[in-house]
Amino acid sequence: MYKNKNQDGTLNICGVKIKKLRMSLEPPVSQRMLADKLQLIGIDLDKNAIQKIESGKRFVTDIEIVAFAKIFQLTTDELLAKE
Repeated sequence: MYKNKNQDGTLNICGVKIKKLRMSLEPPVSQRMLADKLQLIGIDLDKNAIQKIESGKRFVTDIEIVAFAKIFQLTTDELLAKE
């Protein structure tokens, strides 16, 4: 099965930004803590899924994008914008 990929070979465009945002929180939040925060708002991801998203090895669903934006207090457009 063919998978859509970015020119850099990753499967999403927001993974790197999610990692930067996670690490910029005070205090910095671990992948497990981010997964816990997502579970509190109804998104069932574990730390392994967070790691795959951040490294570009996993697609991110629209529902997950909305949840990440909510956690980081951004709009979805800001989360998806290329740097």
